[in-house]
Amino acid sequence: MRYLKHILLGLVLILGIVLYLNYPKLNIINGYAAKYMASSILVGQRTEASVIANDLNMPLVKLATTTYNAREDGATAKLYGLLGRTAIDRQGLGTVLINGDQPEGERYLQPQRYRTPIPRPYPFGHLPPKDSLFPEIDYEKLSKATKLAFARPELQKTRTFLVLYKGHLLQETYAEGFTKDTPILGWSMTKSLLATCYGILEYQGKLSMDMPVPIAEWKNDERNQITLNHLMRMQSGLAWDEDYSKISDVTKMLFLDADMTQAQRYKKAVAQPTEIWNYSSGTTNLLSGLLREQFATTQEYLNFPYAAFLDKIGAHSMLLEADLKGNYVGSSYGWASTRDWARVGQLYLDEGQWNGEQLFNADWVRYITSPTQGSDRVYGAHFWLNAGGKYPNVPKDLYSLNGFQGQYVFIIPSKDLVVVRTGLAEYPDFDVDGVLSALIAAIE
Repeated sequence: MRYLKHILLGLVLILGIVLYLNYPKLNIINGYAAKYMASSILVGQRTEASVIANDLNMPLVKLATTTYNAREDGATAKLYGLLGRTAIDRQGLGTVLINGDQPEGERYLQPQRYRTPIPRPYPFGHLPPKDSLFPEIDYEKLSKATKLAFARPELQKTRTFLVLYKGHLLQETYAEGFTKDTPILGWSMTKSLLATCYGILEYQGKLSMDMPVPIAEWKNDERNQITLNHLMRMQSGLAWDEDYSKISDVTKMLFLDADMTQAQRYKKAVAQPTEIWNYSSGTTNLLSGLLREQFATTQEYLNFPYAAFLDKIGAHSMLLEADLKGNYVGSSYGWASTRDWARVGQLYLDEGQWNGEQLFNADWVRYITSPTQGSDRVYGAHFWLNAGGKYPNVPKDLYSLNGFQGQYVFIIPSKDLVVVRTGLAEYPDFDVDGVLSALIAAIE
């Protein structure tokens, strides 16, 4: 009995040490779990059981008790019963973590959507895709490439895979529980959507990437040399810690801040612009705040991404989530079906033209695919590149929207290809080079 007491005392001591070391992280862990659960059900059309078994099955996060409350349209998470966090739904803006009690009768604006069906075959409209056979395609090899994307499911964890070739739906496959209509969280693929808003405004003559960032607090210090281009290329020289494994700038912003546009705004310069390349979700959310300042009203800001391109290209499932202050979380929280993510890729493959209308200048594509100094040729302007040959058996003109856990929209102009892959594992666990090279071999 005495031996048993010593064991129990030791276990309690160990638990106490674990809690002491991780207590500051509880807000972050519980915030992640609650936010992900709420959005996955209310936006992503998933079930609570599936989200717990798969998406939240991560170190520390899986220890939280996460529950969805249909009556409240939200989710709550607690780790060891401590520091519970709650995420609630705000129609049209997704879900949001609340700090403290839910505001009673809170009023907020929501974007006006323009979901008029486009009477053309997918991807350019909402009619069924054309049945197309291409003589240059080896369909047996195409099937093998698709199977390769779903091989080793315990490692690669692919959920959806779609291929557009010359503007035609060539292939789409979905894992169990996912369909062509299931909204998928793009995570950092959302950064490229936010960048597209700037490309459209530049095409409209309303701003230039070379203009200094219009922040009053920066005018009288070394930050006054920072331009929109520096922000778009993640080379502003501002301090930022993008580490998701600890309490850092990015985790505090995403899971604690009511206004996510401010986190990067007040950081000091640690280098001159262009001296270093430092990937920063705070920079993207700063750009979201600066985008809001381009409009006379909040309503115009909320409408803009949808009216300017998302609804125009028929991406009607797309939803951009906002923070508590109504700013789009451009760094992380864009949802869309796999087919609608592919529409974005097709818009870029066609250099900004959609059904005869030019939405942004073709030069914008050359701008965002021009390698950024210091990035080892893997990054352009809010888009990822293969210019340095990261994927050695894939054309170097590949560029992509990339998101956490392997959300990808690959655009390969030289092959007339757009490839969307979503899942829960990224490169190298997901074999980007092997899958894409096998796909390309099928059309050569």
